[in-house]
Amino acid sequence: MRSAQTKVVAAIGRTISAHYDGVLMDVLMMGGAIGCCTTSARTSVRYDRSWRRGRTPHTAIGQRTHHLTEKSGGDSRMKGAEGTMEEKSLAGYEQILPEKIEERSFAIIEEELAQRGICLDPREAPVIKRVIHTTADFDHAESLVFSKDALHAGIWALRHKATVVTDTNMAKSGINRKKLERLGGQVLCFMADEDVAEAARAQGCTRAAASMEKAARLSSSLPGPVIVAIGNAPTALIRLYELIQEGVFAPALVIGVPVGFVNVVQSKELMLSRTDTPYIIDRGRKGGSNVAAAIVNAFVYQISEKKG
Repeated sequence: MRSAQTKVVAAIGRTISAHYDGVLMDVLMMGGAIGCCTTSARTSVRYDRSWRRGRTPHTAIGQRTHHLTEKSGGDSRMKGAEGTMEEKSLAGYEQILPEKIEERSFAIIEEELAQRGICLDPREAPVIKRVIHTTADFDHAESLVFSKDALHAGIWALRHKATVVTDTNMAKSGINRKKLERLGGQVLCFMADEDVAEAARAQGCTRAAASMEKAARLSSSLPGPVIVAIGNAPTALIRLYELIQEGVFAPALVIGVPVGFVNVVQSKELMLSRTDTPYIIDRGRKGGSNVAAAIVNAFVYQISEKKG
């Protein structure tokens, strides 16, 4: 069976290539389709001799006929029973200039918030919408909790050359460093530092917890206030809470959005109990390094837009 099919394909190829440049590839594609269907007794090959009038070869598999290609002005597109792949992929596609994509995204976010009946506090809206934009998750509109002075504290710190300390290099990478540096700030992460790894081994704790201890030790020598953005490790948030409780660390703002299952909710509730430390907490299990970075960026962009 396969030998006979191979001869048919070769004959078609010789006939077509002699008259129609570029169709040989289509024939080879037909050969692949035939080879995949050798177990079907209903497989047949039909060559439409009216190709000179703009038609192309087909394969008939069972009772269905699929156009393999459609050539028009040099454009070759795969075509199936319900239209070309190009037509399918463009269904509902919005033609938007690259520089307008973010603007359109935020317009969609506002539309969907309205559809859900969610009315954001105008002061918190830039932060919440930035997080939704990053995650495509509207649950954050309900789960993000702001202490009464969190927004003021974040803006003030960044206007005074704040250092942002993160618990992951992913969060560090997600923060817009160029805009932050234009404000005189910097972002640091101590997780990969050898002294942090050694301290964690000696104390039997996580590197995330040890990194918060290093941040506390260095805080007095940093050029400005400190914003701590925790998006991964609940142990970092718990140790940060303890350091604040002990009076050895006083960050200007705590962004507590670790994600996961073990001690995540508990660590956030612990920080929510503080009344002397400005915080933004993502209540529940959700969060992440991308959320931590998005919150910092929301502050940075607000200040940059006002300056610009």
